[in-house]
Amino acid sequence: MKSKKIWYANPTIQDLQNMMPNTLAENLNITFTEIGDDYLKATMPVDRRTKQPFGLLHGGASVALAEELGSLASWLTINHDLFTVLGLEINANHVKAVTGGTVTGICKPIHIRGLNHIWEIKIYNLQGDLTCIARLTCVVFSKAKFMALQ
Repeated sequence: MKSKKIWYANPTIQDLQNMMPNTLAENLNITFTEIGDDYLKATMPVDRRTKQPFGLLHGGASVALAEELGSLASWLTINHDLFTVLGLEINANHVKAVTGGTVTGICKPIHIRGLNHIWEIKIYNLQGDLTCIARLTCVVFSKAKFMALQ
């Protein structure tokens, strides 16, 4: 069964990469690799930038990858002229240690109707083992309301 396209426009990998300069994603070398009809995929190296002092992938780096994927996926589903999104809550379970190489995150929607979007992000090592599973909730704001909050 073919999945239904969920994106508001027709984003490209280059569109996503053009948003990354001077961000945490750029500093962690998060690279978007694939946009499917209902998923977004990105990679992140496990290196000196993303490891904790014991030589393992830092849980915070995994969460940063998850939030980058989920927040951007949420943003891609809305009309940018009228709305914006903000991360509201994230949780993660780290299920397998990673010491090197690259991890890949795959973000899929759980719920993307109304003002709340919920995303599931699974992160895998090079061997295809699940290393982290996260859930991100984003809230959709009208741009006018968002500007009034600042």
